[in-house]
Amino acid sequence: MNCHICDKATELFKDEKTDISYYFCKKCEYICKSPLCYQDFDTQKKRYNLHENNEEDKGYQAYFYRFLDFVLPLVKKPNVALDFGCGRSSLLSSLLKKEGIACDYYDPIYHPDTLDKDKKYELIVSTEVFEHLHQPRVVFEKLVDTLEEGGYLALQTQFHPNDIDGFKKWYYHQDPTHIVFFTAKTFKVLAQMNRCTFIKDNGKNMVVLKKG
Repeated sequence: MNCHICDKATELFKDEKTDISYYFCKKCEYICKSPLCYQDFDTQKKRYNLHENNEEDKGYQAYFYRFLDFVLPLVKKPNVALDFGCGRSSLLSSLLKKEGIACDYYDPIYHPDTLDKDKKYELIVSTEVFEHLHQPRVVFEKLVDTLEEGGYLALQTQFHPNDIDGFKKWYYHQDPTHIVFFTAKTFKVLAQMNRCTFIKDNGKNMVVLKKG
């Protein structure tokens, strides 16, 4: 199978504990599970409904503040933002509003009718979303199209170890809704393909890119 990101040939490997096959692109460091593992929205929603994300919980708030502490110093002062794939909660949108940034939110499962397809944004944030995507390159391209020229895209998803043995021991792919995996290099490749500038990554799970 060719890579979903850069179309190069991938290397097949199997996790012996689960008998799940994975495809690893050494060119852009993208890994995906076998498409046989992909789930529809109804199946995914049953698992997401088990998440206890209380917006009043200080730990949950701190989780998003860590993301904003990395992102906001890099993106100047956007006026309008979008939280793409927010889940049930609109907490991140609310925290951005407290920073003086108007923020819409959208989720294909919980808030499918909130997106204005003609609206452009100066900042799009997306936390713990990309690992669930069946077509990550297509979604990335659509998000870039939704940005104003010079706008920023800030993403959070755990970077994989970039080593097959290490990957098999890694906890993140054990979630059945996590089907695709990235490193900072994967997003650098996506940036080059979509006329974006790679601004910075935190070496673990966050990247910021700029359109143009």
